[in-house]
Amino acid sequence: MLRMALTVLQVFSAVSIIALVLIQRGKGADAGAGFGAGASGTVFGARGARTALSRATAVFAAVFMLNSLALAYMGTKAVTPKEAPKSILSDPTPASGQPPAAPTGSLSSVPAPPPSTAPAPAAAVEQPASTPPSGGTPPK
Repeated sequence: MLRMALTVLQVFSAVSIIALVLIQRGKGADAGAGFGAGASGTVFGARGARTALSRATAVFAAVFMLNSLALAYMGTKAVTPKEAPKSILSDPTPASGQPPAAPTGSLSSVPAPPPSTAPAPAAAVEQPASTPPSGGTPPK
């Protein structure tokens, strides 16, 4: 529950930072004021918008950074048995009707297969290359 709330806060702060950065005027925007674009900064006042928006950006950046640290800490904590994740590979009774697979562990604990008692297959006998094919003349 806490992890979900922190994730929602993380997304909200990230979107807020993006929006605030896009709203702010760049440093090069002051150069345009000399060529007739001076009225573009009158919405928030000459200096008020820059200060308010940059402070809000700094606050959301601090929230984002602290929230990232909290989420990283929560991601590295050991999972309690009550919250242990379930996996289809660790399920002892598969739904397909097949017997469960042998538990995974170290290779030394796996028994070796029994030796095969079947006889070895007979080797194929090759014909010599000097025998002429049937119906033909021998090569010279």
